[in-house]
Amino acid sequence: MKAILTALTLLTACAGAEPLPAGKSKLTLTVNAAPLDVFTYRPASFRDGPLLVVMHGLNRNADDYRDSAVPLADQLHALVVAPHFPKDRFSTDAYQRGGVMRGGKVQPKEKWTFQFVHDVIARIREREGRADMPCYLIGHSAGGQILHRLAAFMPGDAVRIIAANPGTLLFPTREQNFPLGFGGLPPELSSDDQIKAYLAAPLTFYLGTADLLEKNLDMKPEAMRQGKTRFERGHACFAMGQALAKERGWPFHWQLIEAPDVGHSAGTMFAHPQALKTFAKP
Repeated sequence: MKAILTALTLLTACAGAEPLPAGKSKLTLTVNAAPLDVFTYRPASFRDGPLLVVMHGLNRNADDYRDSAVPLADQLHALVVAPHFPKDRFSTDAYQRGGVMRGGKVQPKEKWTFQFVHDVIARIREREGRADMPCYLIGHSAGGQILHRLAAFMPGDAVRIIAANPGTLLFPTREQNFPLGFGGLPPELSSDDQIKAYLAAPLTFYLGTADLLEKNLDMKPEAMRQGKTRFERGHACFAMGQALAKERGWPFHWQLIEAPDVGHSAGTMFAHPQALKTFAKP
């Protein structure tokens, strides 16, 4: 009976909902009983292509990120959605760190910001009438941070999760405390099985080789132990995961792709020819 009521609720919620319009648009979805603005783009060539979810950076400029993803969408024949997570509702802990912890305490999974991302995906699939619509996630800077941690704790059914130029990363070790590692988390979130699943996630590190500046980079001592630059930190995290998987005989589905001579620019990263390679399986 509960399953029937849930299905009826979804049908009622979607009644009258239409597929996303052609070109650029904006809609407001109700996610976790609160409104969430989503900027969208539907290419003229879109037929039955994939969904591309774009996560914005520190400036919370989701519309700009939607615009930066247009060239990718046109090449992939993909539908773009860029949800906006305003700072007055989503702090650094809630956005970059996924809302896993608040005040030093682990939060219920339904309150994690990762869940908001998956709820947006579900709503768009419902509007498009395609429950099995393939989905890719890509985020830059702060958006790369949340996706990096989403890959560890709530990857969902994404084909690839692409973290471009993240400032800090979740290293696959308990020797660093969350959000930089699995230390300080309860056993169910920091076990070997959890780390093993993380290494098997379809995660792509997408790094600009010229992303070497300190602007907006976490410079606290514990973060600096990951590396002096975003580029260095990305390589160090990937190398640790690769070595651990080899040592334990675990599946390893991460990949690392570089954009030569590109700095900390979402538009340049997304427009670079290397960007298309980030969506392919290793």
